[in-house]
Amino acid sequence: MRERTLLDSSGAPSPLLGLASGDAAVVSFIYLSCPHACPMASATMQRLDRMLAEHPGLAGRVQLVSVSFDPQRDTPERMRRLERQLAPRGRWRFLTPPGTGPLGALLSDFGQDALSVAQTRQLRHVLKIFLVDDSGAIRNVYSTGLLDPRLIVNDLLTLRAETDA
Repeated sequence: MRERTLLDSSGAPSPLLGLASGDAAVVSFIYLSCPHACPMASATMQRLDRMLAEHPGLAGRVQLVSVSFDPQRDTPERMRRLERQLAPRGRWRFLTPPGTGPLGALLSDFGQDALSVAQTRQLRHVLKIFLVDDSGAIRNVYSTGLLDPRLIVNDLLTLRAETDA
């Protein structure tokens, strides 16, 4: 997967992943005016953040990344408010693409759908959370049927064991 540059919650350019050797990322796509799937994704990521805090050896090698689908409305300032609300305990970044052009390429990289519904100004999408290894390969995709932070932690532990071997 090609490394992409987005804007972090302070508005500074930031790599999407920027992983060191042996690290992993858990990436979630959200938008702040989403009424259904995105709050569930953020709540799952928050539970995962809390669980990782209980695994210090793992927590230092995993970063969580929440990326907005809606760069026009989800400004870095709005993403910063979400960050403060969710109060990360570990490495959790809140990013937004610098425009709709870069967003399309990013969604394509992940195979993440997002369809604009003009009447409601909302996006229709399937909730997906991605486990990405240090080479940028997507190692697993979690959706509503498998959206359990315990499963994600187990997969992270398995990935770490592979990396350490």
